[in-house]
Amino acid sequence: MHDNKIAALIFGEGDKNIKHIEKLLDLRINARGNILCITGENADKAKNIIESLIDSAKNKITIDNDEVEAAIRLSENTEEIRNKNLFIKTPKKKIMPRSIQQDKYISALKSKILTFGIGPAGTGKTYIAVADAVEKISSGAVDKIILSRPAVEAGEQLGFLPGDLKEKIDPYLRPLYDALEDCLYSDKISKLIDRGKIEIAPLAFMRGRTLASSYIILDEAQNTSAMQMKMFLTRLGKDSQMVITGDLSQIDLPEQKKSGLLDAINVTRKLKEIEHIHFSEKDVVRHPLVTKIVKSYNERKQSR
Repeated sequence: MHDNKIAALIFGEGDKNIKHIEKLLDLRINARGNILCITGENADKAKNIIESLIDSAKNKITIDNDEVEAAIRLSENTEEIRNKNLFIKTPKKKIMPRSIQQDKYISALKSKILTFGIGPAGTGKTYIAVADAVEKISSGAVDKIILSRPAVEAGEQLGFLPGDLKEKIDPYLRPLYDALEDCLYSDKISKLIDRGKIEIAPLAFMRGRTLASSYIILDEAQNTSAMQMKMFLTRLGKDSQMVITGDLSQIDLPEQKKSGLLDAINVTRKLKEIEHIHFSEKDVVRHPLVTKIVKSYNERKQSR
């Protein structure tokens, strides 16, 4: 590493990033100026990971333990992904894939009219879709972002919450706001919402509309009925793009009701304009414990 600033970012405060690589790969990394001496069975792997982190640092991506873990997950395919130069650029940050499936997902978002992102929590399905929407409205590729969720209660009684309709719904749609705020500055979000350029609404508000020149995201789609999903899919208008995300292991519908997401996956499976990206617990990019929790639930489900 010839650039001291890049070296400082790679090492992290108190060398925390290097220590994290040492711990996860069971090896030793010693610095002699800007030269790293790596000893251990996984030395070649560590070299690829550090090269990947240098690329991330040059792209002004914050290097922390999460980024280290992402680089390790991608280590076997890091050259393939880096050569694609695949990323999403938002006003606040540059987002690069943190798993092989995220790489496929971003590729699909850039090339397909309709993309399904299916899999457990923490795999970046919604976050990446919102980031892609922000990039496209910022570049003028679309005129409007529409973020929606089915208003299905997961044990909570939304109807008994205080306030008007907006005040009742806003907490339920909070994850979509959070994703927006991570990609756009707050004043810009407010302006776009005030001008009707960003709309965040329950699925029921989509009925009877044709959405042109829009980036439309349906989150938590596992909680739609087959009829609701058909209604949503047929809202697609000229120059628009749709992304549908959901987790089929977290369906909150009554047991006798079939998930519209599952139905839609089967109906659209053979359509070449549509991509279905399936994530697993291996793609979870939150705390490592989340990966283990998701895996444990899946193992219990399989054992039954």
